[in-house]
Amino acid sequence: MIRGVGSYLPEKVLTNAELAKLVDTSDEWIQQRVGIKERHIAAEGEFTSDLAVAAARKAMAAAGVTADDIDLIIVATTTPDYTFPSAATLVQMKLGMHHGMAFDLQAVCSGFVYAVATADSYLKNGLAKRALVIGAETFSRLLDWTDRGTCVLFGDGAGAVVMDMANDEELAAGRGLLSSALRSDGHHWEKLYVDGGPSTTGKTGFVRMQGAEVFRHAVGKITDVVYSALEQANYTVADLDWFVPHQANKRIIDGAGAKLGLPPEKVVTTVDLHANTSAASVPLALSVAVADGRIKPGDLVMIEAMGGGFTWGASLIRW
Repeated sequence: MIRGVGSYLPEKVLTNAELAKLVDTSDEWIQQRVGIKERHIAAEGEFTSDLAVAAARKAMAAAGVTADDIDLIIVATTTPDYTFPSAATLVQMKLGMHHGMAFDLQAVCSGFVYAVATADSYLKNGLAKRALVIGAETFSRLLDWTDRGTCVLFGDGAGAVVMDMANDEELAAGRGLLSSALRSDGHHWEKLYVDGGPSTTGKTGFVRMQGAEVFRHAVGKITDVVYSALEQANYTVADLDWFVPHQANKRIIDGAGAKLGLPPEKVVTTVDLHANTSAASVPLALSVAVADGRIKPGDLVMIEAMGGGFTWGASLIRW
């Protein structure tokens, strides 16, 4: 069960108009192609673990728990503070915890969906009792600010959820995480990657993307895992109350919704204000939809994402 949701966005907002002063682009060009109006950028000295902790505290407050109640922390991120230790252990430290286990999960934009499924497995197998699952990124630090094909797409942020096992009454009502479908195919790695790393260049590197190729694969792969998750739980698209997709590109979101036959009013979209925050995008969108009252207890919610690797996945949740 998801007991609480929280999010955090850095204070600095970078608009399309401001970006147009840095690179050959325009507000019209960006909005027309990807539907983004602005994005948040982490401040100097503000790290991924800081964003993660801020979102985690809000999620724990919403769930009515403290760090003493958590025994598993999973941080989905592509932009950890350090090569090691993991961002998750830094979050653990900053929350004042000396117990439990903490680790990072790297599946790029699909990271949060992978992390939710992983936490669910740990909980159901008795390896943990209560999990803090976080998607957090300072993706702006991987951007080549002279490359208009990538620098306009991404932003920074964090989202978190608190998860534990459903009680008998909730299980009887069919609530909780019902199914997950996770996929990857490393043959596509060159279509979306960072051109650096400890073992290759010894440097962080920058995001590189074959945008048309990523777009070509996205809608089909997204719908594949959505249908798989629904089939596992014996539901159909018509049963969904909310579709919370990865917020990468408005045209991809609209294309997936149309292919699934979902009315736009059932699709949660935040890409216009957050841009692509990689592993943080799904929990950020969830947080917005819970906070404004759209997602309510008992609703059937599908989360999905696709990212570099390629990785992609979906989870079906009875809220």
